[in-house]
Parts: sequence; C-alpha cells; structure tokens
Amino acid sequence: MNPNPDTTPAGVLFSRTLAVGSTLGLILLGLAWELWLAPLRPGGSWWALKVLPLALALSGLLKLRMYTYRWLSLAVWLYFTEACVRGWSDAWPSNALAMAEGVLCMALFVACGLHVRLRFKAAKAAALKEST
Repeated sequence: MNPNPDTTPAGVLFSRTLAVGSTLGLILLGLAWELWLAPLRPGGSWWALKVLPLALALSGLLKLRMYTYRWLSLAVWLYFTEACVRGWSDAWPSNALAMAEGVLCMALFVACGLHVRLRFKAAKAAALKEST
C-alpha cells in the first residue's frame, strides 16, 4: 500500500503513527529499563535483546505491510505478559516500568487491530466498487 495521504483510507495513517510511536516507546523503554533504570544485573542485562523483534518490525510498520501489523498484534502479548508478571512481582522502580510497558503494549495492540480492520474495510469497498 502506498503511504500517500491522498490514496490512503482515513485512519490508516493515524493507526500507523500510533503503532510506530508505541513500538518506538517499547524499544526505548526496554533498553532503558534493562540497561540503566532497573537492570537485573549491575551494568546491564542481556534481557535488553528482547527489543530486537520490535526493532525488526519498524520497517514493516513504516512500509504499511499488512503481515507485520498482523504478527505484531500477536507478538505484543508476550511483552504484555512480561509487563503483568513484572508489574506484580518486581519492586520499585521495575514495577512502574512494567506498568508503562503494559500501557504501551495495549496501545500497540489497538493500533495494529485498527490498522488491519481499516485496511480490510478499504479493500472490501474497493472490490465492491470495481464489481459495479
């Protein structure tokens, strides 16, 4: 799909912006959390690598690749699960960072779901228009 605002269905660019923003937020939060703010080990943790799938997804999100939005809407639940577990079990400040991760995960899931729904709706409308 062409990211041209003139040909893109309404709301798709908004959902892309929300998805990219929340993905960037999760990447930055994950790196800051595991390396500086509340690492499991002094000097940083290998858990910072958990942001790698999110970094790989950025290209697909920016290019409006439907496949990326679909798999990311499923993968985000792994990050949400981590947020729930660490939000309840960790001490301050890690539990507050986990709550922030949970909010970003929900925003990313909503953005991906909205994006897929709007794109399917637009494709269906285009198919109906061509058939008449």
